[in-house]
Amino acid sequence: MVDIATLATLFIAVIASAFMSWSIGAGSSGSTPFAPAVGANAISIMRAGLLVGILCLAGAVLQGQNVTEAVGQELIIGEELSAQAAAIALSLAAALVAFGVFTGYPIATAFTVTGAVIGVGLAMGGAPAWEKYAEIGAMWILTPFIGGGVAYAVARFLREYDSPSVSMSLVGAVVGAMLVNIEFAVLGSNGDGSTIAAELSAFFTDTTMLGISLVTLVAAGLAGGILYQRTRTDRVTAQRRFLILLGSLVAFSAGGSQVGLTIGPLLPLLEPFSISITLILFGGGLGLLIGSWTGAPRMIKAISQDYSSLGPRRSIAALVPSFAIAQTAVLFGIPISFNEIIISAIIGSGYAVGGSSVSRRKMGITVLAWIASFVAALTVGYGAYTVTSLI
Repeated sequence: MVDIATLATLFIAVIASAFMSWSIGAGSSGSTPFAPAVGANAISIMRAGLLVGILCLAGAVLQGQNVTEAVGQELIIGEELSAQAAAIALSLAAALVAFGVFTGYPIATAFTVTGAVIGVGLAMGGAPAWEKYAEIGAMWILTPFIGGGVAYAVARFLREYDSPSVSMSLVGAVVGAMLVNIEFAVLGSNGDGSTIAAELSAFFTDTTMLGISLVTLVAAGLAGGILYQRTRTDRVTAQRRFLILLGSLVAFSAGGSQVGLTIGPLLPLLEPFSISITLILFGGGLGLLIGSWTGAPRMIKAISQDYSSLGPRRSIAALVPSFAIAQTAVLFGIPISFNEIIISAIIGSGYAVGGSSVSRRKMGITVLAWIASFVAALTVGYGAYTVTSLI
């Protein structure tokens, strides 16, 4: 039997979680994926906002389990988050996000939620999960270099290769190969999830690396061939449609990556109610969808003005590594900031044409804000739980 005080605390945690879902859907995760396509006049703002909400919801349900379980169960060893701890962590993270929205400071949701959960977990008496922290730290540190480096290489390749049709088709082939190798919860047995390549390989032969490799090569060939033909027929239209496809993949990945930040801390609290993980993910994804539909169009309009100066090729170069990095984070259950992914990719593609439009001062402030978000959330979370436990 759950007492009234626990239910009231759980209610506060759910409200904070709902606000987090809305703010993420309305913010960078809901607006950034389609901003390049809007900037290139490939899709209207309202259609982009509608589509991104649906894709975020789909990504949350089909790919959100790994990050959700990591945030809710793997950041602290030996202690499960209580209703009080979850309420403090989510309320603190939501307050920091709201502070960033109203003041204009780039507060990263992944940094605040991760720091808050670790803070309250340590205050409860849990032990640090050093192995998980090493994974998260490595991902956070390497993302700017890998994302920016790959975006730079792709932008240079698209810009300098003699045949635009061939260069675009090769990038499309890489995206096709990645697409059949991302994990979906509805595939596979025992609820472990699987990839399209693995399932097709198992259907026709044994699930071996050779079979998966063959399926990957076929997918890459089909994607590259279709894009090659479309580019030769009408390069501008092909680029715009490719942008829409990439935006869709990034939006889907955002749902799978970011939903865990909103509902992860609630996971231990909902176990006594025997609610399925799919239903929990759907609830978090629904918050992302509502945020995307109500707040993303305005953000897309604003951000697309920045992307319009990038051009289709630089936008494509920025979205390709963003998709790859987000899917890597989903696969390993690592909470990651979508702002960090996108900003580093934009900077990398910018240097490919002689310099980035993002100033070093602005980037320095952004990085400091990210670090401060994590440290503040961890410290205040630890202190808030300690104080409230004594009252």
